[in-house]
Amino acid sequence: MYAYRQQVREDYYNRLHVVQPQKRVPQKLKKKVIKKKKINPIVRMFRLGVVFSLLGLFAYFIQPVCFNRLITQVFNPNVIPCSTNTPDYLVQKTVKNISAVDLYSLSYPTSNYVSNDLFANRLLLTPTISKTHSEVTTMYQTDEFTDLKNNLMALMKEFPTIKPAIYVWEYENGRYVDINADKQYSAASIIKLPVLVRMFKSIESKQFTIYDEMTLTDYYKSSGSGDLQYARTGGKYSMDALAKIMIQDSDNTSTNMIMSKLGGMDDINTGLRDWGISKTYVRTWLPDLNGTNKTTAKDLAKILYNLDNPAFLNINSREYIIDYMSHVKNNKLIAAGLGEKALFVHKTGDIGRMLGDAGIVYAPNGKKYIIVILANRPYNAPQGKDFIVRASGLIYKSIVG
Repeated sequence: MYAYRQQVREDYYNRLHVVQPQKRVPQKLKKKVIKKKKINPIVRMFRLGVVFSLLGLFAYFIQPVCFNRLITQVFNPNVIPCSTNTPDYLVQKTVKNISAVDLYSLSYPTSNYVSNDLFANRLLLTPTISKTHSEVTTMYQTDEFTDLKNNLMALMKEFPTIKPAIYVWEYENGRYVDINADKQYSAASIIKLPVLVRMFKSIESKQFTIYDEMTLTDYYKSSGSGDLQYARTGGKYSMDALAKIMIQDSDNTSTNMIMSKLGGMDDINTGLRDWGISKTYVRTWLPDLNGTNKTTAKDLAKILYNLDNPAFLNINSREYIIDYMSHVKNNKLIAAGLGEKALFVHKTGDIGRMLGDAGIVYAPNGKKYIIVILANRPYNAPQGKDFIVRASGLIYKSIVG
């Protein structure tokens, strides 16, 4: 027992005298001195040049697009969107606008070559695709009017400042004349013809009726041709009335209202593509003073040809369309070169640099032919009108006699 207590006592004293290990104090870390490399001044200037170039490109191209497509529509919603990215007031007051068309191409570069119809809910246009709906037919062409074409070519030499596109097709034998008929021209107000046809295709699809009404607001009012821009805001107009003044008076405001009712420019373009018409399209709300809405003489002839196609338009639609187009008030172009008692169902267009007329001639002797003349000219040059009248007279005399 004594030995056990002695052992416990020794263990206790041993624990009291255990030396605790000392903590090591870390030495202060030496700071590493990093020497900055000197940048070559030429490299510095090059980098600054790249940065400022990118900023300049952003300010010139991207900022205007963002401003007109986003900011303007938020703070000034009464302005009708313009696909050329140029506000309406700038288009009217600027003599030379070099960036409007370029801005569209830069904003949507794939629209020039991508073959899909729609991407991200935007219609992509390409002249290389021909997607024809089964109900749309194309004129059958037989022989060309050689003598008539030679006479028209000789007439063109008398008007060297006029650069025309002409397409003529007569119903009886399918003979035709083709001068630059596949070349794209500014459509001007002739673009209202496919808008009208698209409206009646929508009516036939029961999307709305000819009696539906739209309210005129400042949003739709547009400068240029037509008097609806001066009408009282808040007035109600039926689709029949809007279509009538769009064609007969070439009214821009009513055209914008109809396009809005249809679903906008993309709806018109979708219809054109569905009809197998690939070189005619709408890019701008009217007035299209820069001529960004495009068409060809042959495309317009195809639309006119299918007005008589019962698989494309029913009899009611056709009667409305023929009635509107047979009362166009501008009869100073192709109509002025026709013989007496000839009926002309047509639509004209004029934006200063391009003057055109497209329609169907019904001669008193039963002859019937489609005629489209588009003429690029010096701004508002009267020679454009003179050429169209004389060309119309040559064509009428050759076909009708």
